Amino acid sequence: MQTAWWMLMLAGVGIGAGAAFTGLGGGFLIVPFLLWLGFSGQQAVGSSALAILIIIASASLAHGRLGNIDYRTALWIGLGGLVGAQLGALLVSQVSTEVFRRIFAAILAALALYLVLKK
Repeated sequence: MQTAWWMLMLAGVGIGAGAAFTGLGGGFLIVPFLLWLGFSGQQAVGSSALAILIIIASASLAHGRLGNIDYRTALWIGLGGLVGAQLGALLVSQVSTEVFRRIFAAILAALALYLVLKK
């Protein structure tokens, strides 16, 4: 898979801004972008995870400077997330890219519906 570095960097700028703005980590933008480029579901998720690590480190510094972090809450969620991330990586390796696309789309649709209907 050969994609121009500048195209990936430009996408990263937009994804980084979206991740820092929404707090969703950027995976909801990175994964569909990588699937569109032709990556398998597993490669899209794995590559997204590493990119998110870099993006979130930067966003965390910015939000920390602004006083927007409850460190105790973030620590507990993060520790639970360590276990969940291992489980998620194992689960995604068990499904085809087509099944992954459907599951990912359903999660995004449910999230969108929740946000639209929440009062």
